[in-house]
Amino acid sequence: MTIPRKRTRPARRPQPSLESIVTAALEDMKATEIKVLDVRGLTDIADTMIVASGHSDRHVRAIAERVVERVKQAGSRPLGLEGEREGEWVLVDLNDVIVHVMLPRVRELYGLEHLWEQPAAHASRRIAGRRSRE
Repeated sequence: MTIPRKRTRPARRPQPSLESIVTAALEDMKATEIKVLDVRGLTDIADTMIVASGHSDRHVRAIAERVVERVKQAGSRPLGLEGEREGEWVLVDLNDVIVHVMLPRVRELYGLEHLWEQPAAHASRRIAGRRSRE
């Protein structure tokens, strides 16, 4: 009598996170000053914002297109894409991750990183302050 063998499935590779897919696409396209911001607890619209720069409007559009392409290859769909016609600031809405690809002068003008980093730093100081009082 032979004992039936248990079928073994090939080990599944863990799926890369949406954040890692986006950052890899940004790096592939030579985006500069890539900044990943954790905005959980600060807003309900996303968990992560990623801000990057391109050298020209054509470069900004190409970077955003590559992000969309890679996300689709990974099985996700963007919820929205804004600003691709002008190419100065392209926003890719991936639900939990929002990607901003901007020209350096536009990025400096709006200062998104500073808007989202300050509340996060302030919240962490508040939490630290509460713990010291306990």
